Amino acid sequence: MKYLILVGDGMGDLPMPELNNLTPLASASTPMLDELCRKGELFLTRTVPKGYPPGSDVANLSLLGYRPDKYYTGRAPLEASAMGITLQDDETAFRCNLVTLNQTESSCEMIDYSAGHISTQEAKELIESVQEHCGTEQFRFHAGINYRHILVVKGAYPDMQPVPPHDYIGKDVTSPWLRYMENDAWKQLLHCSSKILADHPVNKKRISEGKNPGNGIWLWGEGKLPTMPTLQEQYGITGGLISAVDLLKGLGVNAGLEVINIPGATGYIDTNYKGKADAALKCLEDKDFVFVHVEAPDEAGHQGSLPDKLQAIEDFDSKITAPIIQGLWARNEDFRVIATMDHYTPLSLRTHIDTPVPVLLYDSSETKQGSGVSFSEVNGNELGAKPNGTLPDGESMMKKLLQRA
Repeated sequence: MKYLILVGDGMGDLPMPELNNLTPLASASTPMLDELCRKGELFLTRTVPKGYPPGSDVANLSLLGYRPDKYYTGRAPLEASAMGITLQDDETAFRCNLVTLNQTESSCEMIDYSAGHISTQEAKELIESVQEHCGTEQFRFHAGINYRHILVVKGAYPDMQPVPPHDYIGKDVTSPWLRYMENDAWKQLLHCSSKILADHPVNKKRISEGKNPGNGIWLWGEGKLPTMPTLQEQYGITGGLISAVDLLKGLGVNAGLEVINIPGATGYIDTNYKGKADAALKCLEDKDFVFVHVEAPDEAGHQGSLPDKLQAIEDFDSKITAPIIQGLWARNEDFRVIATMDHYTPLSLRTHIDTPVPVLLYDSSETKQGSGVSFSEVNGNELGAKPNGTLPDGESMMKKLLQRA
């Protein structure tokens, strides 16, 4: 038996008047997801425990079958793992977004949490310049993918209670920004980085082209390296993980999965879908399990773009789910697949919420009657309200997938 988890990050949403009070998922054309759902099971899973932030770090850790209350130590150390950064005992990793800020000496507004989805090459030049001019023995910058980077901090640091930038799009962030200014070392770091970024040719060129510049860094998601068992130790399975996002790759590294890098995987609607689907099928030739993550629906949600979110959902169905499932059907090999999302990213909110997510589970060898309904939040909520219709955590979901419950 082969096992798969297919994740459309942030795919869940709320009913929208412009879609006749349907969600984007219910409105989009998703024939393969709907077929699997009708033939299989549909239930809810709580991926974000009460009291935890509804981020992709916590939620995808859950989807991989781990309990965040036991293993979650922060987002940034997971991304650091994916980038090959080894954290010493006295070091802490911070996620370092390249962002677009409207900033004065006494105020700060978050214009864009991603600096206009800046390219990896442009961002690399900016972060390397910041490291060259502002890096110290205490502060060390590492360039990642697109707007996502890492700052490693050596030694103790003040509790600045940093906030995720995607929660403050178009909002005043003066209060969290000023918390950094209360410490001389951090104040100097941020002033230095702002000056280097403002004067950099990459940003001047972006501004001349009408694009948002990466004129600021935003630090958040800090933590130390987690200690967690591998999936083979936890569940006795070998597997691979496919994603464009360092956070997910870091989860894969710590879970002992083969992290499969796909050329042209961007984390947005222009990603290399075919490369991901082909790699998933190849992975299952000699491994038990594959986890395929698509970031595009979440990014569209943060951008507040309904057209992009609809496209991202339809692409997840037609370019990821359909070719993988059709490929497995053609092999005549038994498999069990879950298709779901890590959390909701409603277009109306442009950030995450901790609502339990709908999960479809299809078993190619199962002949009993399935749910008979299409894959949507409304149908998931209806069936989730029935006895045993909602699983309390991702560990329970993984055990259900592997038939270990």
